[in-house]
Amino acid sequence: MKHILILATIILCTSVSSPLCAQEDNFIKDYLERLENSRKYLILVAEMMPEDKYNFKASPESLSFAENLMHIGYAIDWHSQSLLGDRESRNWNTDTIFKVANKSKEDMISTINKTFDETVKSIEKFDTNTFNDKLDYFGLVRTKRQIFMLLADHITHHRGQMLVYMRLNGLIPPRYVLFQ
Repeated sequence: MKHILILATIILCTSVSSPLCAQEDNFIKDYLERLENSRKYLILVAEMMPEDKYNFKASPESLSFAENLMHIGYAIDWHSQSLLGDRESRNWNTDTIFKVANKSKEDMISTINKTFDETVKSIEKFDTNTFNDKLDYFGLVRTKRQIFMLLADHITHHRGQMLVYMRLNGLIPPRYVLFQ
């Protein structure tokens, strides 16, 4: 009887935990698909803006088109490598990888692509058992799962500004690609 009870407990635990693990695995798979679609759209936006318009700002206090692009790269790196990963955060004040200075349009697009590549590799190795680990996010407590969503929102936010900059320069932005 004792063996039957142990076997029943194992079967019950397995039947409950397997679907939960599958959901976690699906989250990463779905997130990576969304991230890749977001990359494609961002790169298309960056390629369509003429290089001579990369310094355009909607207002003096706004980021330029190029600064928005590189800021997205910095944020992708910080969220994925530092908050979700284990690498120390880059210092925005001293970092040169994500600064616009002395970079061509081609250099910036290459940097963004490389950052996405590194992020995908990092997320593929992400331990889904840490989704509920809590982090300090600008004074707010957020889980790692929430960090994934915050990163996606951040990319969309700054890319949206870049789309407006295109319109302000008389350009028609690329058609929105579904499932961003």
